[in-house]
Amino acid sequence: MSAAAAPGKVTVPSLQAMKAAGEKSVCLVAWDYQMARIADRVGVEIVSVGDTVGVNLWGQPHPLEITMEEMLVVAKAVRRGVSRALLSCDFPFGPLQQGQAGAVRAAIRLVKEAGVDLVKLDGAADFPEAVEAVTRAGIPVFAQFGITPQTALKYGIEYSAASSVQVPEEILDELVGEARRLESAGAVALNFTNSGPVVGPAVVEAVAIPVLGGFGGGPWLDGRIRMTTAALGYSADNLDREPDTYLNVARLAYDALSQCAADIRAGRQIRGGIKI
Repeated sequence: MSAAAAPGKVTVPSLQAMKAAGEKSVCLVAWDYQMARIADRVGVEIVSVGDTVGVNLWGQPHPLEITMEEMLVVAKAVRRGVSRALLSCDFPFGPLQQGQAGAVRAAIRLVKEAGVDLVKLDGAADFPEAVEAVTRAGIPVFAQFGITPQTALKYGIEYSAASSVQVPEEILDELVGEARRLESAGAVALNFTNSGPVVGPAVVEAVAIPVLGGFGGGPWLDGRIRMTTAALGYSADNLDREPDTYLNVARLAYDALSQCAADIRAGRQIRGGIKI
């Protein structure tokens, strides 16, 4: 039996209404058309084009290398696969740091050229005026803050270690203040990275907009963000370990491709090809 698409187009007001009703929202990160189609049919609220595509799919050593042109290519592909969920796309490092004008230009490009519904701004707490400017341009902002890929160095943390730390509890008041400033600047949702079980609930309580989180998050947030590749165990590293994921796709792919190679070497017809 094939999976059916969940009914009803997601909107920013419906996403925000979920928080008021105490319902958890789901955001899945996808980087290609086929996975975007699958995530959309699952019925998630947000499909996100994350700026770590370069690290997780292309082997780049650091997410700061990704460019706007590369993000646009990926966002266009994902847009073609998403019809129900809100489509969010990360800014690469650069446009936000260039100030209000740079942020608005980048946001307009993502909307006009890729058709995104939300723009996600990493490190947004340091640029509330840019959040306000993008919002004034009519483009909804998904504001990311905490210990993130683009802000890890600010906290003296290497990118490779960013997923294994939590924001210090002693800066709870500072982070609650950042969340409130982002909400006041017009952000429609927050991505609180590495929130932890103490600071996370305090931020959720402090703002009326949804607070979601990926690594370092938990059930204390209004929703969760997960890379589809991570949920599926897609990384080749999983060939040498049993990951804590919903599948080990790396192992399944290895076994299938090994069988394909064996059929070719043995002169057998390969599966899925034209029958002869």
